[in-house]
Amino acid sequence: MDWLLAIVTFSLGLALGSFMTVVTARVPAGESVVQPRSRCPTCGVEIANRDNVPILGWALLRGRCRNCGSRISARYPLLELSTALLVSGAFLVYESVWVAVAIAALLMLMPAIALIDIEHRIIPNRVMYPSLVAFPVYLVVARLAGAPVDLVRMVAGFALFGGALFVVALVSRGMGMGDVKLASLIGLVLGSLGLRYVGGVGAIVALLIGRGRKAAIPFGPYLAAGAIVAAFWGSQIADWYLRTFVRV
Repeated sequence: MDWLLAIVTFSLGLALGSFMTVVTARVPAGESVVQPRSRCPTCGVEIANRDNVPILGWALLRGRCRNCGSRISARYPLLELSTALLVSGAFLVYESVWVAVAIAALLMLMPAIALIDIEHRIIPNRVMYPSLVAFPVYLVVARLAGAPVDLVRMVAGFALFGGALFVVALVSRGMGMGDVKLASLIGLVLGSLGLRYVGGVGAIVALLIGRGRKAAIPFGPYLAAGAIVAAFWGSQIADWYLRTFVRV
């Protein structure tokens, strides 16, 4: 029943999105994502459980702290909502639970990483290094369990997409090693599904970067947007890109 799956996975995504709001606020500051409990950024008072329900708590408080009345940014409910939609979408699109979990986990990171990069101009190693270890381990286990993932293409995606951006980083002042690590992670996960997905993300990133070269926006959001689009339409985008620009 797709509707039941959508409800369950959307609820899961909201919970994960709530955690990602903590990640975006604390990881760039070098703080723990576990302790202390969430607090008002203005007065420092701990947020009550009833006010900490994803999206609903913010809406009922009309975007203000219950204690001091200061505004609480809409970024929090928007990040929760976008994460929930992406997680739910992954489970609705991919039939294999193993694959759906991998894609949902990857997509869960994308809005948070994009937001951190926009605000702080970094893609934090505290997120990237654990991800670059956990995802390949998970995909190996998934393959051993019979999931339709290709470990050879996983390595190829890691090398091709990460390697391509590594070369760009060497010759470009606008791209850093954080972008290379993010590209490597995206290539690794999507490559395990097939190199057309990596081609799809490469195509969409190329188009976005081409249109936004003069904008003062870091590359992380482009990579995140490309990963999201490619996860759902990567094969179709790769075919269109090749027909349109490579003429094959």
